Amino acid sequence: MSLMGILDRVADVSAFDKVIEPARKAVQGALKPGAFKDFLHGTWLGHPLHPVMVQVPVGSWVSAGLLDAIPPMRPAATLLIGTGVAAAVPAALSGAADWSEQGTGVRRLGALHAVLNTAALGFYVGSLVARSRGRGGLGRVLSYSGLGLAGGSAAIGGHMSYAQSSGASHAATAVRGLTTDWIDLGPLDDLAEGRPTMRTGKGGSMAVPLAVVRRGARVDVFVSACSHLSGPLDEGTVETVRGSECLVCPWHGSAFDLDNGEPRCGPAANPQEKLEVRMEAGHVMARVPSRHR
Repeated sequence: MSLMGILDRVADVSAFDKVIEPARKAVQGALKPGAFKDFLHGTWLGHPLHPVMVQVPVGSWVSAGLLDAIPPMRPAATLLIGTGVAAAVPAALSGAADWSEQGTGVRRLGALHAVLNTAALGFYVGSLVARSRGRGGLGRVLSYSGLGLAGGSAAIGGHMSYAQSSGASHAATAVRGLTTDWIDLGPLDDLAEGRPTMRTGKGGSMAVPLAVVRRGARVDVFVSACSHLSGPLDEGTVETVRGSECLVCPWHGSAFDLDNGEPRCGPAANPQEKLEVRMEAGHVMARVPSRHR
């Protein structure tokens, strides 16, 4: 069995949930919904913040490992290890915020990812202590051990991102299933005012659900699958969030600006895919934006 197959088996182990669920609730309680949590999610950035944050500790520790192999450069290696330790804290916070809002399988692997990262951080802290006491050999052993654990944890993080679509836009995946032709969504008068209506668009093998919101003569059309975890936006609500009229997901409360699909409230960080709209003989016509054609 491949390494990735082993990770999929781990993601299926429900026994882990007895420990994971209290930890998830603790994280959600500590990071209550608000501007700080949205900052950690990367709502302001347009994609998850965690992959950006981890570049500093990982880059610092890999560089330190190279410099440790060159005796005159070992003081610089120590500085880089300290930089990585300091940067690991905000990186862990952003990861915890995202982890607490993910699906079951992602949370199980994410817990393993966090345990390995915590152990790696402990090795690096121990390395700094050993170096400060003149025990450079022990310090290098601890730091290389930490690098090995961090590398293994990074592989798990990659599996979560690419195999389990953690942090990926589920809306972008859904919109690619639509035809590139104009889609007739029916008469404008058939659409409810100020709340989402479900319509479907033609796809290659199946219809793709759409969330259609009418505001007077204006109509906004989105892929219904929420960019966060594919929640049905056609079952959501239209609310004013931070000064913008937004379509709010019924699953996790992510709010998307009706004007441009940008997230105004997390946990979603990726924008919601919005279709082009025109009126034709009283009918609403929509098609995918040019970047997907």
